[in-house]
Amino acid sequence: MRINPVESVRMSLSSVWTNKFRSGLTILGIVIGITTVVTVSSLLTGLRKGIVTFFEEFGPDTIFVKRFGGDPSSQGSPKERKRRPIPPEYSEYVKRFCPSVEVVATALWIPPVSRGKGMSAKVPGFETENISLTGASANTRLVQPRNNSQGRFFTEEEAKRGARVAVLGSLVADALFPTGKSLGQTMIVDGAEYTVIGVAEPAKGGFFGENGIDRQITIPIETARLRYPQADNFLINVRALPNRRDEAFEEVRGILRKLRRTPAADENDFDLTTPDQIIKQFDQISSLIILASIAISGLGLLVGGIGVMNIMLVSVTERTREIGVRKALGARKSDIVFQFLMEAITLTGVGGAVGIVFAMLVTLVVAKLVPALPSETPLWAILAGVGVSVAVGVFFGVWPAMKAARLDPVEALRYE
Repeated sequence: MRINPVESVRMSLSSVWTNKFRSGLTILGIVIGITTVVTVSSLLTGLRKGIVTFFEEFGPDTIFVKRFGGDPSSQGSPKERKRRPIPPEYSEYVKRFCPSVEVVATALWIPPVSRGKGMSAKVPGFETENISLTGASANTRLVQPRNNSQGRFFTEEEAKRGARVAVLGSLVADALFPTGKSLGQTMIVDGAEYTVIGVAEPAKGGFFGENGIDRQITIPIETARLRYPQADNFLINVRALPNRRDEAFEEVRGILRKLRRTPAADENDFDLTTPDQIIKQFDQISSLIILASIAISGLGLLVGGIGVMNIMLVSVTERTREIGVRKALGARKSDIVFQFLMEAITLTGVGGAVGIVFAMLVTLVVAKLVPALPSETPLWAILAGVGVSVAVGVFFGVWPAMKAARLDPVEALRYE
């Protein structure tokens, strides 16, 4: 008697359903393992999407020059802190001596703590400390094109004379001017008065679901230098001529090494990066995180696999007489092996499916709690979850299936 594959699947599902509690405990490790991997993959996929969207605003021809690696607020590693600051005068040299460069913009990041206390912005009736203050050259929007929802960006003339004007990020504008009427209004930022001349549109993408530009107050760089003469965290943003970024990168690197008199054998004492390099670094970090999550979830899969093997061995013992009847009626060894393998695969497959559902629910909850974080479950993670759970079922179900297939039908029929 040859067992139909469809019938084997139906019998496997029936066996799992008959022992619901035992099956549930058995596949718990599978559920935990698959949930961990798929959830981590979903969150990292969302983070990467936000970062890619963030850097798309700069365009493919952008080059960033900084003293430290990381974002502007980074204090750098102990080794990086030994580096000399990047003076704003470098911008002129880069523009003059780098023929592949089209635009050079300069920015000055102001530390969030000034004169021993935190920085805040306030208007009559409203105040917020969730801000960052940055000085920028008037041509900044040429490197990072952005539209204003209200008003305009400051002019070259305003920048040169150090005018007390400011452009607000969307979140700062909402916090200080909830009615939306901000243009021409004055506000106090860290004890100094500024006139609002523009409000930027909400930025796209960001890190960990937030784009720091939305809580940024931008003032002319000369204004920032007059107000904060001790600040020296300058950033130079370079836009290369179309399709000449690699040339511009080497030109900027060469002129900076000459200006800083860096010996030929020494590495750069400044940070020079492009958007795709930053994304590549993130991919490397996320790969390590995924590997770590796989290692952790592997323990759950191992426990679940051992549990599956144990329950299948018990099932073989409990159904010895049934196996004898099937073999007496003509069932072949391959039919018995297939039947028990299908039961093991069904167990782990159900665990994998439940794990994927749990992971998707976690992703939805995160998306609801943190709307700015574009978490999403990638198709490859779902397929990998199904594939791994099935593979665990096959691996740990082979021994019980072979043990069942080797039973002597006569002895099996005598089993009580």
